[in-house]
Order: sequence, then C-alpha cells, then structure tokens
Amino acid sequence: MSENKERESRRPRGQYSRGRRGPNRRNHSRHGRSREEDEKIQRLIRNVQELLADTNQAICLEDLNAYERKKIHQFFDNKADFETKTYRNGEEYLLWVFPITKLRQFAEEKARQALESGEEIDLPPMSNYERFIVHDALKSWDSVETTSYGEGDERHVRITPVRFGRKLKRMVKKIKFF
Repeated sequence: MSENKERESRRPRGQYSRGRRGPNRRNHSRHGRSREEDEKIQRLIRNVQELLADTNQAICLEDLNAYERKKIHQFFDNKADFETKTYRNGEEYLLWVFPITKLRQFAEEKARQALESGEEIDLPPMSNYERFIVHDALKSWDSVETTSYGEGDERHVRITPVRFGRKLKRMVKKIKFF
C-alpha cells in the first residue's frame, strides 16, 4: 500500500515543467511575459536609437524592471557602436546607453582642431565613463595629451597639443645615453 501512495503522490511527468504556470502554457509567451511588455521594450529600443542618432551624449533610462534592463542590455551589447552600464541610485537602477563610436569621433575631431589651432580645447562636462572613452580614444595620438579637470558634475577633459610628441621625447632620451 505504501508503494501505491508513493506513485500517487508523484507528480506526473511531462505535464508540467519547471517555470510554467498552470497546464498547457507551452504555446504562450516565454516566462510569463506578455507581448505588450516585449512591444514596450522594442519601442524603448527604437526611441533610444533615434535619440542616439542625433547626439553624442549618453542617455539614461529610469523606471525599468530587471527584465527590461536585461533585454535592453542584450540588444545594445551586440552593437559595437554602443555600450550599456547599469548604476544603482538608492533603490533605483539607472541604465545608461553610451554612443561609443560617436564619442570617439567627437574626441578625434576636437584633437584635430587643437592641433590646427595650437591651443588647448576643453570638452563639455562628461561622466567618468565618457571621459574614459575620450582618454582611451586619444592615447594612441602622440601629438596630443588629455587631462581631466574640474570636480563633480563640472569635470571635463582638456585636449592639449604637444609640440614634441612622445616618440620624439623617447628618441631624445635614447640619444642622451650615447
């Protein structure tokens, strides 16, 4: 009799699987998400792409749940032109989308202007990650030097043309040894 109770108490295999709610959920959307939520995420992604097409400023998305943040991260992580970062602000999570390629082009354009004019150029205030992108984009340029100035929200990058590039300085050091 104990064998019969064990058989009855077992869950029948194949009817329900882990993560599904109720019987016959196989033909509905995955993980209990509705099509409206997926359409909302697609609209958000389209809006962000339209906004980023016009500017080199990062965009902050607020009031997203974990699923929406994950889907947006997945979409933009497959694109080489964009980078996504999530920051926590108290109880809220902020999702930032950075236009990497446009920031690099902007930095290179300003570096060319600094070289042509021979004067320092201050870029507008940027977040720490945007400043990192600018420094990284211009570190291979021997003819310019980048430094960050200011504090807090007013922190910005200054591009300075260098009269004698880094390679020339290295050559001078080598010559001094002889």
